[in-house]
Amino acid sequence: MAEKVVKKGGMVCPVCGSSQISFDPIRGETVCERCGYVIKESMIDITQEWRAFDEDQRSRRVRTGAALTPTKHDMGVTTEIGKGKGELFKVAAKKRAQYYRLVKWHKRLIKSRDRNISFAFSELQRLVSFLNLSKAIHERVAKLYQEAVNKGLVRGRSTESIISALLYIVCREEGAPRTLDEIAKASGISKKEIGKTYRYISRKLDIRILPAKAQDYVPRFGSLLNLSERVQVKAIEVLEEAAKKDVTSGKGPIGVAAAALYIAAVMLGEKKTQREIADMIGVTEVTIRNRYKEIVDALGIKEEIEEKVKEEES
Repeated sequence: MAEKVVKKGGMVCPVCGSSQISFDPIRGETVCERCGYVIKESMIDITQEWRAFDEDQRSRRVRTGAALTPTKHDMGVTTEIGKGKGELFKVAAKKRAQYYRLVKWHKRLIKSRDRNISFAFSELQRLVSFLNLSKAIHERVAKLYQEAVNKGLVRGRSTESIISALLYIVCREEGAPRTLDEIAKASGISKKEIGKTYRYISRKLDIRILPAKAQDYVPRFGSLLNLSERVQVKAIEVLEEAAKKDVTSGKGPIGVAAAALYIAAVMLGEKKTQREIADMIGVTEVTIRNRYKEIVDALGIKEEIEEKVKEEES
């Protein structure tokens, strides 16, 4: 018996105009209940024909591989013969010579482009894991790197510097910026080299990145400093008020964010010294002090902050 399914898209019978449409999963037909006209037939059943009651059964019974992903050089569908020298000893002695030849020719037939992308994506995976970045950023960087390879932008430049520059670009695009210091530490590439490659890649790929906002750094810096959410919210409010007074214009967003967190922590009684913040974030104490003075003077809260600092010290 046909299973009645009401079509949300407003599906109607082309013969009688009725909207009473049902789907027969056994015959694979979509039928008008009013006049019996078969609207669609020979439909493919894409549902599974087996049941699984836990994840173990589901993984053993599934007949397809992993989903296609741009984070693999072959989208995750290429066959690989052997994953290491240890695999050779799992083959019968009489077949080892044949197995060895298959592995050798398989590697020879892989294009240099695929080898380049495979190495680059392994480095990208390491950096994404080290910096704790999202899947969206991972996939976006992978797509941009493939585009750079297709345009011949990676020739003469190290793979690590290209990947690092693209990470810096995409993190800012996605509103989760990472500092050059952080990316340089994770990749082992100098800040100067990353900056140079970043400017080259953004120009060639026609990517225009707006300057990062200090507000974008507050949640991550707040987490690093173990500050509560209310302090982070207060720091963003301080930054918004400072922006209205045109205090933050032309200043480095990292130093401004650090100063705002210090001010918010003092105002809400969560003690953090400028030295602690500077060491954790990676800016100088002098930078925080200068940005702090500019913000409190502009907002007229200098006396209030100094009183609370004295209370904490006493």
